[in-house]
Amino acid sequence: MDAEAAPEARTGKDSANCVELAADSVGTTHLRESDDPEVVIATTPATLRAFLRAAKAGEFDRLGG
Repeated sequence: MDAEAAPEARTGKDSANCVELAADSVGTTHLRESDDPEVVIATTPATLRAFLRAAKAGEFDRLGG
């Protein structure tokens, strides 16, 4: 993720757990965790929307125990 394209993480209740999002010039969405900025995941906006919709619906609630 280009330093110019990377947004500042917004501080919330637990600022150690921030996810940063940015889009490049062709519309690819890039995600990274603020405490490990070298690892970047690239996806399409449609795939990200589908993932967020599923997470909100609780489809991943049983993962991890």
